[in-house]
Amino acid sequence: MCKSRNVTLRMRTLKMKRRALPTVREEPPRLNSDLVLYGIVTAAAVLSYFNSFNGEFVHDDIPAIVTNPDVIGTNSLRQVFDNDFWGTPMSDVNSHKSYRPLTSLSFRLNHAFSGLKPWWYHVSNVVLHAICCALVASACTSVARLQRPFALLAALLFAVHPVHTEAVAGVVGRADVLACILFLASLLLYHRPSKNKKCVWLSIMLGALSMLAKETGLTILLINLVFDFYKCWPFMKKSLSSLEMGKCTRLTMRTLKVMLSTALLVSFRLSLLHGALPAFSNQDNPAAFHPSFFVRLMTFCYLAAFNWWLLLCPWTLSHDWQMSSVPIITSAWDPRNLLTCAALGAMLLLSYRCIADMQVQRHTPAVIGLLILVIPFVPASNMLVTVGFVIAERVLYIPSVGSVIVTAYGAQLMWCSKPGAKAFLAVGFAVLAASSVAKTYRRNADWRDRATLLRADLATLPQNAKLHYNFGNVLRETEQYDAAIQHYKEAIRLWPTYASAHNNIGTILSNVDNAEHHFLQAIKYNWRHVNAHYNLAKLYKKSGHTDLAIRMLEKCNWLQPRFILAHLELLTVKPEAEHPAIMYRVLQLEPENWEHYVMYGRWLRNKGIPLVASKLFIEAARLSFKQCAVARAVKSDLVSVRHAALMYRSLGQKWRILQLLTRWHTWHRGRYDAAATHMYLRDWRLKMDLQARIKIYSEAVNPTKSTTCFDHKQLSVEATQSNDDRNQNKDELVKNNKNKQSNHESVVNDTEIDNKENNVCVYKTRGTKTQNISIPSQLKTIHNKSETGLKAKTCSNNRKEKKVTKTNVIPSVDGPLEHVMIKMA
Repeated sequence: MCKSRNVTLRMRTLKMKRRALPTVREEPPRLNSDLVLYGIVTAAAVLSYFNSFNGEFVHDDIPAIVTNPDVIGTNSLRQVFDNDFWGTPMSDVNSHKSYRPLTSLSFRLNHAFSGLKPWWYHVSNVVLHAICCALVASACTSVARLQRPFALLAALLFAVHPVHTEAVAGVVGRADVLACILFLASLLLYHRPSKNKKCVWLSIMLGALSMLAKETGLTILLINLVFDFYKCWPFMKKSLSSLEMGKCTRLTMRTLKVMLSTALLVSFRLSLLHGALPAFSNQDNPAAFHPSFFVRLMTFCYLAAFNWWLLLCPWTLSHDWQMSSVPIITSAWDPRNLLTCAALGAMLLLSYRCIADMQVQRHTPAVIGLLILVIPFVPASNMLVTVGFVIAERVLYIPSVGSVIVTAYGAQLMWCSKPGAKAFLAVGFAVLAASSVAKTYRRNADWRDRATLLRADLATLPQNAKLHYNFGNVLRETEQYDAAIQHYKEAIRLWPTYASAHNNIGTILSNVDNAEHHFLQAIKYNWRHVNAHYNLAKLYKKSGHTDLAIRMLEKCNWLQPRFILAHLELLTVKPEAEHPAIMYRVLQLEPENWEHYVMYGRWLRNKGIPLVASKLFIEAARLSFKQCAVARAVKSDLVSVRHAALMYRSLGQKWRILQLLTRWHTWHRGRYDAAATHMYLRDWRLKMDLQARIKIYSEAVNPTKSTTCFDHKQLSVEATQSNDDRNQNKDELVKNNKNKQSNHESVVNDTEIDNKENNVCVYKTRGTKTQNISIPSQLKTIHNKSETGLKAKTCSNNRKEKKVTKTNVIPSVDGPLEHVMIKMA
């Protein structure tokens, strides 16, 4: 029997399949349904974050969404893949180098459906969090092999964990949630008990998409590979002992696929850096800039242990942990090193247990939990690369999956090995879940708006200088200047070299000497502080020191060539001869800004160059129509169109004014396609042409202007009138019209003569041009129908006009004429 079993085992090693994980005990039918499991988890996730729906855009949401041209639609879709997460080109030296186009596309999709309404963004975040919780439950049962009650416990702890509030309640945290969804999907697909070879490639593809949501998502490929080796270790060990490595063909192929794909993805990600790492300052991560290696090592190890502590006890939470929030550890006798040693000891014991169990594989949940806990956190630990933060709760979103798996597996072991502790475990985890829900619900309320979040975090971390600085900005925006100055000074006390705090104090102070002192202090502590140079230049300009102002503004342009405000300020202090070069430079820096075109056009108009100015005004109008989807406080299209219309009026081109106003009105009526615009323009031209013909007819027959319909008897010509009299009257009309034409600047050369009727009329249109047009057959001076007894009918002119205005194809013009009236001066 033993011999037969050995033969069976040898046949399985030839195929080199991944070893099946040990079976688990089946649970009662009421928890055996996956639908019930997923329903409970998703309901808990939605209810825990229900009060975050009414939150506003706060903290990083503003630069990542509200002012991000990739999100609001100013940039094209192609630029989304060329820019970083904040809308800056990856090739720019000031880029943050965070490449997350998938997350930016999700924000852009939100904007396409709901604009900048925060409610929809928060709802999307909560929905994605609920999906992620369902995937956590699936991973706990199928990959970690937890029993279903404890898989439910792990998913519930993940759903209500308070440390996730920054990733879910903060809209910009969607990057972590979206990356976690793809992370878990790749994990489930790679370790799916299937013989389909495409699962590996699909898993790699999901890992690449997770990297495009956030960089840490790429670590799933390493986790899949390590866990695959763990499951295949018994077969690998036997193959190594028998020197028959050919039996590991499938594992070798999977390894090659994953390693090659990982290398390609890492190379692609590094190529996006364009040879430069992101530049961070001492304020962002003070420990990373300390000269001592041992100080950096002790501080980074403590920060890793503190992050693990936040997963176990998320009591102290803040959206910003910079600037003295976590003091640097400079001595080995610092008591905080005890926490580092405790965390390191627990990690070593857990790792030893996992390694010792590789042969029998009885603690699979501990292995996968430890891998997910440690590996995704390594990029944010400052061990490989320097990051721009001290502690960020949102980066714990993926590692928390491993933490809850290890916690639930510990509860499962205690439940099975110590039956007397079941009541204690049940009560303890019930209290833990309830307290987590309460803390999450309370923390969501803090994320309601910017001021509330800063007040709550200042109560938690009063030693954080950046929180005082940001709260001072909020007070300054609400014109509470005295309180703002107090918080700025407190930030300077906590962080004496805080250049931005000095700069903002200078903008509030009315005393010129004190303001100049703070601006100079800001430049002293940060010589590349562009805003301090700019504010100091404006102060010098106000006090009459023009030379110093020009010097500071030129320094701004040297420090940051794309600083538009400095270029615009130079227009007010430099000689007028240099203005064209400055304005041309501004147009090059921001070619999509309509205001610069209007500014340059007005300058050219004042200098007597109307043709070039009109082109700039038209370009400004075109850009305004192009950016019509962007919400603005100023009606840019109205401003640019008004300037263009004034220019055309000064040139005497009133027909172009009509076309411009037609286009503007068509856009405001919601007709964006060219066909509708063309039809609307045809309607307007036809209406104007008919009115002009009526005027010609009335002036030719009856020089006195009348608003009533002409009597046909008045329009008829006596049959006894001689041809000589007719020719004489015609010559007098032509002579009078020629005298009128000599008073105008432009004359239309198109002249049409109806030889059949021998009736010639020369008329003047409503514009500045005149036309000579023959009277059509409908406007003959002799109406045959009126002579045959049909005198009760109205004249043909009114019938024709009524027929045109009632058509269903071309819209009416009477309404639009009321809306296109613009004050022209």
